[in-house]
Amino acid sequence: MPDTRTTPTETKVAKSEEQWRRELTPMQYAVLREKATERPFSGEYEHEHRPGTYVCAGCGNTLFESDAKFDSGCGWPSFTEPAVESHVDEETDTSNGMIRTEVLCAKCSGHLGHVFPDGPAPTGLRYCINSAALKLKPR
Repeated sequence: MPDTRTTPTETKVAKSEEQWRRELTPMQYAVLREKATERPFSGEYEHEHRPGTYVCAGCGNTLFESDAKFDSGCGWPSFTEPAVESHVDEETDTSNGMIRTEVLCAKCSGHLGHVFPDGPAPTGLRYCINSAALKLKPR
């Protein structure tokens, strides 16, 4: 059985900004396409506990499993690791006078949030992700 943690994502999604605006809600567009951030503690999935898979709200790419979700108290859904490592990309973000690691959907390049090295075991990572970038597919 192949290791799904390294399975490459499908072909990149390429859409015009007009197409993205038509298909996404205003908040989804602001987060995914303009790198906005939801207000803390305001997102749909901040206190979500149902089991399932979180996919990209822009393209449906599998991103995180509920088993990796934890309550970090930061105000956004937090995960210890992606469902499939190759389904997320990371870039250095120097906006707002900080140096952070931005997390992007590898399939559509949508902004998801940031990852920080202050999470729990086993990874020690905290993927701090905007609810507007996600859709939960319950099990």
